[in-house]
This record gives sequence, C-alpha cells and structure tokens, in this order.
Amino acid sequence: MTSSNQPWWLALPVDYHRRPVDTPLDRQHRFKVGASAAVDHVLKNGLAAGVLAAMANNLRKRPLAEQIGEMGFYRDLADRGDPSQVFMPPTDQVAVRISRPKKPVPGIDSRTLRFDSTFEALNPALRDRVASHGKNRIAEARHWTHPGGPRPTLVFLHGYSMDAYWINSAMFSLRWFYDQGWDVLLYTLPFHGSRRERFEPFSGFGYFSHGFAETNETMLQAIHEVRTFMRYLRELGVPSIGISGLSLGGYLSALMAAVEKDLAFAMPNAAVVSPTDMLMEWAPLREAFQRMLPKAGLDLTDIRHATAIHCPLTWQPQVPADRLLIIAGAGDRFTAPRYQQLLHEHWPGSDLHWFPGNHVMHLQQRDYLQLMRTLMRRSLSKLS
Repeated sequence: MTSSNQPWWLALPVDYHRRPVDTPLDRQHRFKVGASAAVDHVLKNGLAAGVLAAMANNLRKRPLAEQIGEMGFYRDLADRGDPSQVFMPPTDQVAVRISRPKKPVPGIDSRTLRFDSTFEALNPALRDRVASHGKNRIAEARHWTHPGGPRPTLVFLHGYSMDAYWINSAMFSLRWFYDQGWDVLLYTLPFHGSRRERFEPFSGFGYFSHGFAETNETMLQAIHEVRTFMRYLRELGVPSIGISGLSLGGYLSALMAAVEKDLAFAMPNAAVVSPTDMLMEWAPLREAFQRMLPKAGLDLTDIRHATAIHCPLTWQPQVPADRLLIIAGAGDRFTAPRYQQLLHEHWPGSDLHWFPGNHVMHLQQRDYLQLMRTLMRRSLSKLS
C-alpha cells in the first residue's frame, strides 16, 4: 500500500493508532459495541503483559542495539518489494507422520499430522539460532477428513496463545463447515501447543521471546509450513484449498492471500494488520516502546519498516477480490476497526463484514458464517 509514491510504513500517519474508531454498526448496536469494547480493553492489557514479558526475557539476554542491528536485513528486503525473495515455496518432499489424537471429535475422522519442518531462516546469521528450538521444528496440524476421498478443504489458523483445537472448533463452528462437506485442517502456529519449548510459561511465549529478528523469521516459518501442508493436501488429491484465521492467525491468512495464488479464498477474521501500530494501543507495550525507541534512535516508522516483510499491506493479493472476505468486530479493541478498514482499502473490491462484538465475543456470528459459506461455495464454482 502506498500513498504519494511512499510505502505504507511511511505513508501511514505516526498517530494512526490514536485515530477515531468508528464503524457502520456503532449507532445501530450502540450498547453491544460499547460493552464489548469495554471488555476488550480489560482483556488486551492482560495479553499485552504476557507479550511484554516474552520480549523482556530476550532483552535481558541480548542487548537492544544488537537486535536492532539485525533488523536492517529485513528493511532491505522490504525496500526491494519482491515477494519471491521473501517467501520461498516449499521444494523438499516431507514425510508426514500420521497419528490418531487422544481425544478425537465424535463422528469425525480426525488425524494428527506432523513433519520435520524444512524451514530455514531467511537471514543466514539467524539460521543456527532458529534451528536450535527443537520442539518448534516439528510442524503439526489436526486434519478432519470425510470417507470416500479428499474433499475441498478449509485451513484454519488460530490466534496467539489460543491453540487448543476444541476452542477453535467451537468458537468458529468448524464442525458446521465439516458437516457442509468440507475437510478441515487446523494448523498449530510455531511455539504453540506441543511446539512450546521446555520451561516456557505459556503457549506462544517463544513467538516473541527470542528477539525482533527471530519473530520475523517465526512469521515466515508459519507461512512456509502452511504452504507445505497445502502441498501435501494437493498431493492427496484435494481439489480446492482456502484459508481463514483469527487475530494472529487472521494476519497470517491475509498474508497467505499475497503468497499463494492458488488459494480458493481467504477470510481473515479480526486480523492483526499493522502489528507495530496495534501494540501502541496496548498500555504496557506502548509505555515500553515509548521509553525504548528514542534510546535506540528509532521511531514507529522504523519498526513498521523492519517488520514490513510479513505485513499484508506490503504485498498485493494474488487471490481475486471477490474471493476475499474480511470479518471484523465493531467493538474489537485488540485489532481495532481502523485496521480492518485499512486492509479493506488495500484489497479493493474485497468484502468487509462487521459484527457487533469484540475480539472474542462474536455476536450475531451466524451472519458471517453464512457469508463464509456463500463465498466458499462460490469459489468452488469458479474453480470448476
């Protein structure tokens, strides 16, 4: 996304995170939007404290100046504007190990898929460090299949620290999509669930605890592994694959729309869009950034620039606009409405659906589930 020939990280106002938050539902559902927003304000500060603890853990081990120096590699890549230099397609064959979960879903043929991740850090200086996280080197997903052969498949990416399969299945009615005839693949993000390293205090801690550069690499690792799983599904004969996800998973699903031209659809839900700006709305992180950045001689645009390689705003979508659906909560204060509107503007012609809830309470969810089903069916007819 550019303005006046500037990249988005320069064109976006520095105070964007303080701009008014409004949606078409604010008057129509005043109470629902206001109450759900108030709940989010409380919840997000708790999550922010966890993310800050993860970041602080690494700052105790490695000086900030050293970490900032590593980010120049990623700024250079963003300046080149060539996604083929950032997102390397999976080329190596992987041996997928299949096992039965201890707690299967009644009435669903459910399998756990794992493979040794073939991801290699983009930055050569980080390859040994990234490869040293043993448990995180095992990619994992839960796969729901139907009898009689492969079906069109919905890939779902969970939110930060919310990796439990049963939570995502219940919260996003994945069983309903399965009953509509879709196979489902639930991918486990790096450093979550069984991929959590020993002694990490909570699921997802490692996503932000190894330094800013490694967080960049972790984003790329997730994309690489999802693409590897998609290639595996295609080798099985799956005719069509689309993607959705919540929050951090929504961010990655939006990024996938710029990386995978063969996606049938992309439906990010409450997506993170500009992580740097979003974190400035989270009080504990904002205070830390406001103290830390001036000391390092940096401002907000520098951090945007250094993380731009994995931002959906940096790249043009490869999926046609009529197969892009952005789902957003009018009362969401984790990933506020301004960011969903920003993504919608970057994806001209995409559909943007508002619901009168927040980041975790999706009121009137049935409306967007129906929209999702319609888009999914439409994508099949266009691909046939």
